[in-house]
Amino acid sequence: MNHLIRPLALLCWLFTTALPVRLRAGEDDADRGDVPGWVMLTLMSAVLVAGLLLIARPALEGLFQDAINRVSGL
Repeated sequence: MNHLIRPLALLCWLFTTALPVRLRAGEDDADRGDVPGWVMLTLMSAVLVAGLLLIARPALEGLFQDAINRVSGL
């Protein structure tokens, strides 16, 4: 499990620090809108969901197996 924390921390740093600085560097186009912000929000949400799924996967698998065992035991 600890081998997953370092890549997730790197991704969080990338999406919160490095990428916004890179996107702000070329803000000379006024018609650009807030697309980079929405892309960042979408990517950060996907990383958060993936991280939570990695952490909660054993518990979710246990709940699923318990439910299947209860149904098949009837």
